[in-house]
Amino acid sequence: MIRWFERHNLFSWLITIIGAILIFYFSSISVKSTPGGLSITSYLYHFYAFFCFAAFLMISLLKGKFNKLLAITGITVACFYALTDELHQLFVPYRSCNITDVFTDFTGILFASVLYLLIIKNRKN
Repeated sequence: MIRWFERHNLFSWLITIIGAILIFYFSSISVKSTPGGLSITSYLYHFYAFFCFAAFLMISLLKGKFNKLLAITGITVACFYALTDELHQLFVPYRSCNITDVFTDFTGILFASVLYLLIIKNRKN
């Protein structure tokens, strides 16, 4: 399935952009926090959302070919988007910027990026 998205790059870019829009949309929803702080569901959402976003961003940029500069660019863009998404929440009622969310986002981004780079590397062997 990954190879299909690599060959049909327009679709991988489309999913990447839709993913970014959905992340922004869900961050814009005013939600009162639950007593007791963040739940495991929140961490899973952050990890999974940015894992998927980064995976499709890497597929869109690299198209199945290892390129160190493009890989670093993809990781940087995804991390920058995660950071700006959390900062955006400062302006949403009942939401806040949470450093734990940023680290969870970064973890999802790094897992997806490393996994995709390993997939590319193992194809050559």
